Amino acid sequence: MTDQVLISVIIPNWNGARFLPTCLDALESQTYPAVEVIIVDNASHDESMALVKARYPRVKTVELPENRGFTGACNAGIEAASGNYIALLNNDTEVDAGWAAALIDAFDRHPEIGIVASKMLLFDRRDHIHTAGDYFTIDGRAGNRGVWQKDEGQFDQEDYVFSACGGSSVYRRTMLDQIGLLDDDFFFSLEDIDLAWRAQLTGWRCLYTPKAIVYHHLSATGGGVTASYYDGRNLIFTLVKNYPAALWRKYGGLVVKAQLKLAVEALRAWRGAAARARLRGMWAGIRQLPRMWRKRRAIQQMRTVSVESLEALLWPPQ
Repeated sequence: MTDQVLISVIIPNWNGARFLPTCLDALESQTYPAVEVIIVDNASHDESMALVKARYPRVKTVELPENRGFTGACNAGIEAASGNYIALLNNDTEVDAGWAAALIDAFDRHPEIGIVASKMLLFDRRDHIHTAGDYFTIDGRAGNRGVWQKDEGQFDQEDYVFSACGGSSVYRRTMLDQIGLLDDDFFFSLEDIDLAWRAQLTGWRCLYTPKAIVYHHLSATGGGVTASYYDGRNLIFTLVKNYPAALWRKYGGLVVKAQLKLAVEALRAWRGAAARARLRGMWAGIRQLPRMWRKRRAIQQMRTVSVESLEALLWPPQ
């Protein structure tokens, strides 16, 4: 046994048996020894759970009776976790051997951070970036910093960012105890940005560290029509819940313009299933505005930092 601080790695899974050996083998090879791995299965109908139980007996498993999405699986895993730090990791990833050690080091050096973002690279093109931390714009859009760029050292310095990508995000448990877990209403997509908003509103910072490296298969277990629907809906959820009133007054016109632009682009591509799914998602977001507004009241009451400091975190329109 080790007396080192425990990090719990939560891996939501739905029919991901083909990816799990690569993911779990990498976690077993970590240089940092105090790693707890928890697979939360969303009622898979492949051999995922049989594989894990046969080949990875040290991995904890939580088997849900139905598919509760990324948020439901992650929250179930967090509730079962014992660690001081909680990592959410996609099942279609492979972490570098020093990944966990780099995360612990970042938290140790920065008591002000509640979130750490990894350097995510493309699995099949390992010299190209998926994200070096996520950003949020003044007109209400989220994005991946450095996406598709060739990795030439431009993101080799630590930096404060708005959020960590949910596919490899790591959280201080004390922060989660304060601000809450993922919002189950999101199910999938932008749940990481939503949680980061609560963190930023309450004074926690998010740090990107380039030494924590993750390789990711893009959209291997999600994407397409499903992602388009939830992207459209959950961006509206995020804005209604989290965007402060002072920023709405200042940038509300830009936010509405950006949403209208997305809708127009989807209408122009109407024959595409993904475009129609985005429009359905946006309409679902509008229909559920009262529910999100009720959540907004509690979230905005949590704010402990100035609007000016939040505004300074936001990027210009991209």
